[in-house]
Amino acid sequence: MAIRPKKRKFTVYLDPEVEKALSDFAARRDRSQSMIAEAAIASFLSPDDAERREAVVARRLDQIDRRLARVERDVGISVETMAVFIRFWLATTPALPEPAAKAARSKVSERYEAFIAALGRRLAQGPKLRQEVSDDVQGTDQAGGA
Repeated sequence: MAIRPKKRKFTVYLDPEVEKALSDFAARRDRSQSMIAEAAIASFLSPDDAERREAVVARRLDQIDRRLARVERDVGISVETMAVFIRFWLATTPALPEPAAKAARSKVSERYEAFIAALGRRLAQGPKLRQEVSDDVQGTDQAGGA
C-alpha cells in the first residue's frame, strides 16, 4: 500500500462573494471549505472533466441550433403567410365608396376585437399553422402564380 504524501497548506485570495458562496455551500453539505475547494480545483484541472464539459456545451449548442432553425422556419412561414394574404386581399377587395367607408370605419374596433378573439382561440386550441405546413412542399406556388 502506497503512502500518500501529507497535504500541504495553500493560501488563495477569494472575492468576498466567492468566499461567502464557498462558506454557505460547505455549511449546507456539512463539509470543510478546504475539501470543497480541493475537489473544485481537481475537477477544474481534470482533462476528463474538460472533455465532458466540452461535450455538454456541444450538445447544448446543437440544441440551440435546432431551435433557432425552427424559429427561422416559423418566422419565414409567418412572413410568407402575411404576404400571400395581403396580396390576395388587395387583389380581391375593391375600394369602398365613401358612405360605406364611413360605416366600415365605425365598425373597425368591433371587427378588430373579433379578430383578436378568433386568433386567441386558434393559438389556444391549435394546430399551429407551422404544424400544418409541410417542409416537403417544393415549388407548388411557382406553377400556380400566387
